[in-house]
Amino acid sequence: MFANLALGTLIISATVIIHTFGLIWVTHAMNWLTDKIRPQAHRSRVLAMNTVVIGIFAVLTIEVWLWAACYYALGVFGDFETALYFATATFSTVGYGDVITSQEWRMLAGLEGVNGFLLIGWSTAYLVAASMRVGPFKAGEHF
Repeated sequence: MFANLALGTLIISATVIIHTFGLIWVTHAMNWLTDKIRPQAHRSRVLAMNTVVIGIFAVLTIEVWLWAACYYALGVFGDFETALYFATATFSTVGYGDVITSQEWRMLAGLEGVNGFLLIGWSTAYLVAASMRVGPFKAGEHF
């Protein structure tokens, strides 16, 4: 169990760093796009929100692939496709249950689920903040 906790803590720390810098990058991309297309405010907002959603999706994808690479490197699954499927279902907390880890690595999978839950929540908060700042829900315009 110690190996699960140690490795899980390491991967969680890595995903938090990826998420932090990923959202900083998304913010810069969103600001750059809105500055370039400012004269056409409506288009700018749609493009900004699309950038945010695709950017968040890209950051989350990198994090899921990190978990999948870990499972595959540990030999938890025989092929990368199964590792990626399991990591996606676990990170998103869908947890279908059709693919499971061995008892040896189930704590690691539990840590991934908590990690995904927190990072998806963080992403949701970021998306709401972005939509209030530059998106279709600017303060004072619709509420």
